[in-house]
Amino acid sequence: MKVLMFGWEFPPHISGGLGTACYGLTKGLAKQNVDVLFVMPRASGDEDQSAVRIVNASAVEMGFGISGFEEFWKRIDFVEIGSNLIPYLSPEEYEKAVTGAVKTGERSMHISYRNKYTFSGKYGSNLLEEVAHYALAGASVAAQNTFDVIHAHDWLTYPAGIAAKKTSGKPLVIHVHATEFDRSGENINRLVYDIERMGMMAADSVITVSHLTRNIVISKYGIAPEKVITVHNAVEFDSYSAVNERRGVSEKVVTFLGRVTFQKGPEYFIEAAAKVLKSFRNVRFVMAGSGDMLHRSIRRVAKLGIATHFHFTGFLQGVDVQRMFAHSDVYVMPSVSEPFGISPLEAMRSEVPTIISKQSGVAEVLKYAIKVDFWDVNALADAIYGLLAYPALSKMAIRCGLDEVNALKWDNAAQKVKNVYDSVIPKDK
Repeated sequence: MKVLMFGWEFPPHISGGLGTACYGLTKGLAKQNVDVLFVMPRASGDEDQSAVRIVNASAVEMGFGISGFEEFWKRIDFVEIGSNLIPYLSPEEYEKAVTGAVKTGERSMHISYRNKYTFSGKYGSNLLEEVAHYALAGASVAAQNTFDVIHAHDWLTYPAGIAAKKTSGKPLVIHVHATEFDRSGENINRLVYDIERMGMMAADSVITVSHLTRNIVISKYGIAPEKVITVHNAVEFDSYSAVNERRGVSEKVVTFLGRVTFQKGPEYFIEAAAKVLKSFRNVRFVMAGSGDMLHRSIRRVAKLGIATHFHFTGFLQGVDVQRMFAHSDVYVMPSVSEPFGISPLEAMRSEVPTIISKQSGVAEVLKYAIKVDFWDVNALADAIYGLLAYPALSKMAIRCGLDEVNALKWDNAAQKVKNVYDSVIPKDK
């Protein structure tokens, strides 16, 4: 079986869990004898191609248009003006980027239907323009290759998946790793929502990373339940090796690792830290990540008077994530809305006791992580204190948690995804 897969990022160049999930899934699919042609906006050449063949969309010549597609992007161009589609910039950085882009004319949509387009592959002020060109590149790749099914990851690639389907006539599977309701609550960006729904409606099957996300897809996007299949994420073991880190501090370490955004609940971690420090001083709290709430979080830590016990590392990836877990005694993921959440699996794999919010998809598959409501700061503080103050509880969480994540392998998830492929491919294949 051959799959044309669209993804916005792939290790080692990642901004979050999406690229990690794509990597683990493609390695699992390779073991199921599935050949994956993975199209990304901008490949650097250092991606692991042991399980996939990477196509650099920046090197693809776009030689034709797609019937009806030009009109769609003309409509998008109209509503795009002023839309905040830059998920990893602070409000101040966003304003600066947009102001500069408007002055230089960068913000206007110039969709070329011929020649090549050099993608940044990032989340910049011209993100929507890149999404549009990526869709055209997807159509060109589809016209030049043979495959059985198309697989598109997250909203940035849904238009490319649709374009490839229109070009080839092959079935489309879209993979929902997060929705606009996860990122923005009820105050959604309507443009992103429309692209998401367009992808879901065009797909022959929709894969969601949790039952939580499946319910959102059905209730908020109006997708037929029989079309939506849950396949939980897993954790990558092949590339993992234990890290022996020399502790530079004698205190216990409690870690938050993720984007510092509303969705991830950093403020609840900070408030819980302040409560723990009132009764347990031999501890340091670490917030590893970046995002639009970072400056606000720093100010809140200072106002609470806990700055001497609180550290901000900035964004971490690769071996630095493993090193951070090696330093940690407790890992906390207090997400307000988390479609799945791979980092708790990585923490438990690294033998770190883990606390997660009940409002996360990963809570559906973990029994030995402590679960609290994201908003219940007292319960979160109690859970942190318990793991720090009672070694027996911590040891049990480590032992049982490691056994649990050992069973959550990408090979199993890949088999379920392959079953989805089988269900949409015409039986005469």
